[in-house]
Amino acid sequence: MAHEKILTIEDDADFRSLLEETLRREGFTVLAAGAGAAGFELALAAAPQLIILDLGLPDIHGLDLCRKFREEPLTRATPLVMLSADGDEDSVVRGLELGADDFVVKPFRPAELGARLRTALRRAGRPAAEETAERIVADALVLDTVGREATLAGAPLLLTATEFRLLHLLTSNPGRVFTRDQILARVIAGGVVVGERNIDVHVRALRRKLGAFAERIETSRGVGYRFRETALPLVGSAPADPNLD
Repeated sequence: MAHEKILTIEDDADFRSLLEETLRREGFTVLAAGAGAAGFELALAAAPQLIILDLGLPDIHGLDLCRKFREEPLTRATPLVMLSADGDEDSVVRGLELGADDFVVKPFRPAELGARLRTALRRAGRPAAEETAERIVADALVLDTVGREATLAGAPLLLTATEFRLLHLLTSNPGRVFTRDQILARVIAGGVVVGERNIDVHVRALRRKLGAFAERIETSRGVGYRFRETALPLVGSAPADPNLD
């Protein structure tokens, strides 16, 4: 049985009780909060291994709280799963852009939720099969796979756990094209509801953080992504790389 500590932030008392019961049956230790501010303080004090966050909180919107968790060093890499009765794609995409690892629509099947949480915990706790080197260096980019940290030109990159796994997968296999399905299987926790669009969201967020270095993440049209082994040549006012969205 699992004994990982999971924090649930859910304002509906009846649903919160149901969620707690479901998680305990799945073998998790459960902490619970009924509002965003209380949940944030509890996360800092108790250091859960995973956070389940409802979007419709009374004091702060779940998307804003997700942003706050990702800006806080103590919770930046903690797996975070969003819950909502509103499964519209805009909410899903926005949550993923802010750093959520998965998005579960209410109502859900208890067994499915448990499986997705265990997947998120497993991926956060160990590198993917390709991630065997302790240190990957690609020109100015350095990934420390033991400390789970990345730097660019000596400056730290503030990456979410999912963004780090994505960057590590690509840089540890330079020149290899990964399909979106392959990236989903290796990087994204739990089969997120938006499927392939989820990968594009994470790549877009990662490229923004990489700045000019983002040209090394190349789009293979209609297939997926790969990491360019060498930088593009600097030729005057050459047009933008058509492979970059």
